[in-house]
Amino acid sequence: MENFNNSEVNVAILIDAENISPEYIGIIIDEGNKQGNIAFRNIYGDWSETRLKAWKDVAIEYSLTQKQQYSVVKGKSSSDFALVIDAMDILYRSNIDTFIVVSSDSDFSRLVTRLREGGKKVIGMGESKTPRALTNSCHAFVYLDKVKKAADKVRRKRRVSKRQPSSKNVNDIPALEEIIDDLRVIISENADDKGWAYWSHANNMLLKKQPGFDPRNYGYTGRSIDFFEKNDFEVYREGLEVFIRYPSSEIE
Repeated sequence: MENFNNSEVNVAILIDAENISPEYIGIIIDEGNKQGNIAFRNIYGDWSETRLKAWKDVAIEYSLTQKQQYSVVKGKSSSDFALVIDAMDILYRSNIDTFIVVSSDSDFSRLVTRLREGGKKVIGMGESKTPRALTNSCHAFVYLDKVKKAADKVRRKRRVSKRQPSSKNVNDIPALEEIIDDLRVIISENADDKGWAYWSHANNMLLKKQPGFDPRNYGYTGRSIDFFEKNDFEVYREGLEVFIRYPSSEIE
């Protein structure tokens, strides 16, 4: 997907929790960071329902604002209406440039069209099952299941330990393997045909994904670029420009 990489662009992420699995949250936030500064991280659903339990811990970890909307009619999602109302409020009352609507529900097609009529960029996110009525109404659409499959493939190429994400304590410092995996994925998404990515951009994306990252957390007192070079990444310097990649033999 196209990268705009503009820190001045303000982004609103609106997630339909009743339609999207929490397993995609990392991808959703990553894509939001690529677009600019995430000003709103709203997630909508009837939080009294047990089926949304899996979203609750994720919402806390990723600082999502949980919007409660009780289902008045059984079997009918009322969170859709709450999301639409919030989107229109944000459109008229906030300085938002890009909306990210996360749902596979084609009912949001008209909302997307209205946001575009308001001069806003709209990125859609959902699974491959999403009807074309929604995908075609967006400026761009991210198929979360496809992106996750590709990212998992990259991570499997360097799995030095078996971690259980479900038991992760959100207050813990991320494992070194997690940091390295994240950087590998970032590089793979931004590299040229030889596997090289701009270090400054890769580092910025890593810090957006892992704001608490610091080499000193892992017993290293030097610069981040030197830290990763000591952890099997290759570094190439050309004048003032610095590039980074993982050995090509492992990313092919």
